[in-house]
Amino acid sequence: MKTLNKILIANRGEIALRALRTIKELGKKAIVVYSNADKDASYIKMADQAIAIDSPDKKTNSYLDIEAIISAAKNSGADAIFPGYGFLSENEDFATACEQNGIKFMGPRAETMVLMGDKSKAKDVMKEAGMPVIMGSNGALKDVADAMQLAKEIGYPVIIKAAAGGGGRGMRVVEAEVDLESLYQSAEREAKSFFGDGTLYMEKYIKGPRHIEVQVVGDSQGNVIHVGERDCSLQRRHQKVIEESPATILDEVTRERLLSTAVKAAKYIKYEGAGTFEFLVDSSRNFYFMEMNTRLQVEHTVSEMVSSLDLIELMINVAEGKELPAQESIVLKGHSIECRITAEDPKTFFPSPGKVTKWMLPGGKDVRTDTHVYQDFTITPYYDSMIGKLIVYAETREKAIKKMYRALNEFQIEGIKSTLPFHREMMLNPDFHSNNYDTKYIERKK
Repeated sequence: MKTLNKILIANRGEIALRALRTIKELGKKAIVVYSNADKDASYIKMADQAIAIDSPDKKTNSYLDIEAIISAAKNSGADAIFPGYGFLSENEDFATACEQNGIKFMGPRAETMVLMGDKSKAKDVMKEAGMPVIMGSNGALKDVADAMQLAKEIGYPVIIKAAAGGGGRGMRVVEAEVDLESLYQSAEREAKSFFGDGTLYMEKYIKGPRHIEVQVVGDSQGNVIHVGERDCSLQRRHQKVIEESPATILDEVTRERLLSTAVKAAKYIKYEGAGTFEFLVDSSRNFYFMEMNTRLQVEHTVSEMVSSLDLIELMINVAEGKELPAQESIVLKGHSIECRITAEDPKTFFPSPGKVTKWMLPGGKDVRTDTHVYQDFTITPYYDSMIGKLIVYAETREKAIKKMYRALNEFQIEGIKSTLPFHREMMLNPDFHSNNYDTKYIERKK
């Protein structure tokens, strides 16, 4: 067991500030790295040490520079690196580089990332672990002809996905054979462009599903716990916009089966750190493994609210070799909702960078805002448009919705356009109140 004294945060934005706070509360030193575009970020002044990792004219790929980040960690004397999400958080080369330089990577081992990083291979592994999986290709597709043959066997509609992908990139739904070749080629081009890998696989497309995920944490002693499930079905272009915990569409029998299946699978792959199993749930409450994210998720906040746990603290404990608490000690209660607030036009969802001239956060009991933004801060066009997460907690889902609506009305942003009006509208939406939606709901309505 090794005590970590200095932790470098290899990320930016709200998650950098979020991690910094927990690190300092545990009495440890927090080191941040930053690009020139982020030189005015609030957390830079709060950190014990801040290290620039690019030249003045380089902005967009600084947080993907493994050599620069490892160098910053070594020069600052960091014991560990917290990767956050996005960027290098699921990069096995980065995890390996940390290990080779005697720095603890706060996540799973590189071999586990490799195992779960290729979506087509991950499905085979999860099938071995007892997970229900969606009917589809046995590994990667060879070519268009292979895709056509398989589609005939499993029946249309099908969905083509990038094996190395995520976030909806390299993904196409094919309704009929006449469209397959062009959509296959389109997905392949996009996959090569975004991931440098055009490998594709195919699954039977489930119409009108819900997107439910399970938060797990594993330690180095082989223990795995779950921190409940989250409903992340409200999405736009495969990007989540509203998340909540628990998933109220599940009955208790299905919930218990879902949670125990996820824990069993995590143990099967000897998972260490925080991770999330993502599932599609059909109208009959059958669930199917979709993918595993080998990192902390943006929406980890709602799991924290219903469990009273700090997931980053658990990640640090695991990295130090400590044993996780018993599953029985974790009590899940109440309901939590998160709204992702982005610097986008609420009608078109086009990005809206610029200077924030007014910034007033909501308050009150069980209202939380995770953000790195402040008044007069400039939102740049170089990174993701998310500028904050508004999270609320209440005894019931109905009360949580009312609290979220009140908090959204208190939240004031001027100088840029934001999605606050969209979220206010959703909190009044009768379909949202009655759970009458699926992953394509926003696209159908907008």
